[in-house]
Amino acid sequence: MDIATVTGFISGICLILWGIYMGGTLKSFIHIPSFLIVFGGVFASILISYPLEKLKSVFKILRNAFFPKNTKEEDIIKTIVNLAEIARREGLLALEDAAYQLEDQFMRRGILLIVDGTDPELVKNILETELVFLEERHKEGQSIFETMGSLAPAYGLLGTIIGLIKMLGQIDNPDAIGPGMATALITTFYGSLLANLIFLPIAGKLKVRSQEEVLLKEVMIEGMLSIQAGENPRIIEEKLNAFLAPKIRTNLRALSAKESGEEFATQTTDK
Repeated sequence: MDIATVTGFISGICLILWGIYMGGTLKSFIHIPSFLIVFGGVFASILISYPLEKLKSVFKILRNAFFPKNTKEEDIIKTIVNLAEIARREGLLALEDAAYQLEDQFMRRGILLIVDGTDPELVKNILETELVFLEERHKEGQSIFETMGSLAPAYGLLGTIIGLIKMLGQIDNPDAIGPGMATALITTFYGSLLANLIFLPIAGKLKVRSQEEVLLKEVMIEGMLSIQAGENPRIIEEKLNAFLAPKIRTNLRALSAKESGEEFATQTTDK
């Protein structure tokens, strides 16, 4: 689970509730008609805007914001280097068994294309095409929450107009002014709250997750094409490390040097 996402939601809600409580009572901010106008309006507009098939996957998309994949760039690089060493020792055909042990379907597909002797340019085109459509699917999920984020304040404004109309229509009745004003103001509050604490932040987190996954796939493509070209595993490792942040790159080199030193020490002791 993504601690940052959960902490952000919980802290945001708690701080807003605390601020309300310090300045008045929470009960005055609970208004069912206002909530129905905002949430019901957003829900109806989303149903109109998107096919039902796409909306069925909203909860699966939402899960990506809270439960990110644990795959890291450094793990991918290590796997690719290991595959390169196998190919260098035993040839490309030896990668077939290793390919079926890979958990990532994208990398498995690419390695099997290489094993089948597919032209490098065709391998690159196939993988890049799949990557493009992956980005498009991610953008569809992001757009749903971005649309909800833009609609919520609009329905808050609509509720404000409804409340003002009710209030002005019965301005000679003092008892009707309070409920009308409550609807007018609280709908704006609900719309802003849903947009800025829930919908837009989720869309932003999904965008970050998409960028992370696309980067992983780009590392895989570069690594697999390098394996097919017969490049030295160490050269491949250095090439792929360029995708990493400098700090992570430095830590990886230090860890690699340490492992190499331990391996050398073990070999010396055995002799």
